[in-house]
Amino acid sequence: MKGKISLSVVISAFNEGEKIKECLKSLSFADEIIFVDNNSTDKTSEIAQKYTSKIFIRPNNPMLNINKNYGFIKASGDWILSLDADERVTPELKEEIKIITNKQDFAQVFGSEAQAQRDDNGAVNGYWIPRKNIIFGKWIKHTGWYPDYQLRLFKKGKGRFPEAHVHEMIDVVGETGRLKNNIIHYNYETIFQFMQKLIYIYASNEANQLLKNGYKFSWQDAIRFPFKEFLSRFFAREGYKDGFHGLMLSILMAFYHFAIFSLIWERLKFIQTGDERLLQETEREFKKSYKELLFWSSLEKIKTIKKPIKRLAYRILRKFQ
Repeated sequence: MKGKISLSVVISAFNEGEKIKECLKSLSFADEIIFVDNNSTDKTSEIAQKYTSKIFIRPNNPMLNINKNYGFIKASGDWILSLDADERVTPELKEEIKIITNKQDFAQVFGSEAQAQRDDNGAVNGYWIPRKNIIFGKWIKHTGWYPDYQLRLFKKGKGRFPEAHVHEMIDVVGETGRLKNNIIHYNYETIFQFMQKLIYIYASNEANQLLKNGYKFSWQDAIRFPFKEFLSRFFAREGYKDGFHGLMLSILMAFYHFAIFSLIWERLKFIQTGDERLLQETEREFKKSYKELLFWSSLEKIKTIKKPIKRLAYRILRKFQ
């Protein structure tokens, strides 16, 4: 490759033969593609060879971010864009990234207002990028899945994953900014895929992390964990606005948190509580959860009421929250 490398794209993938082609096709603007193949058994590596010669074979480590950090080390660009196999760079995002990494004239591309923005962000070492999650065939605009900012673009040597948690973000030294245009994420396509990834990979890691951080076991959390997550997804993050998709995803995420608690219980050798009031306490927890459900449901309904009444209703609801 001739000339200075401004942008390296780093991808780490395992058995992504069905998705990787479209991901790589969206990266025609990159100066360099670093592809870390996690010892795939399908045609992932073979497909990647058509787009880059810089392919590194690594063991398929359960801590996924170890191999991503390895790719960052191998990158030659001044800037690094970290991408997953099921993600795509939109044409609009491509132009935005080119401006940052190649220091093109903002005014020429976006006008004088954007030029001033470039000047203000001159010392920024990383950028958060909004991500559109396509789940079960639909763009999920609520339920906690949008804008879903991900820190993916950063100066070489200024960012890396901590390698402590599968859901962690890249740590960047220095200031960070935000881009306007989206990464497209073709997320879960089937219920089996959802269960396989969240329950068998993420839940286990989450359970370990909670215990490591000093979580104190309480059997009531078997009820509290999933119910709190459902309320958060469906009401607080307006999952109901995503229709039936939002309802199903809120329930599935509640089950995910129930799985986290179950794995904690397993790791504690199926500890017995010895609580003689189990029936009464279970009833109390469900009554409490039901009251919270009614509160959140009423709160969302109030948003359609005229303003003077709305303010009064808010005050009344807060009193009984």
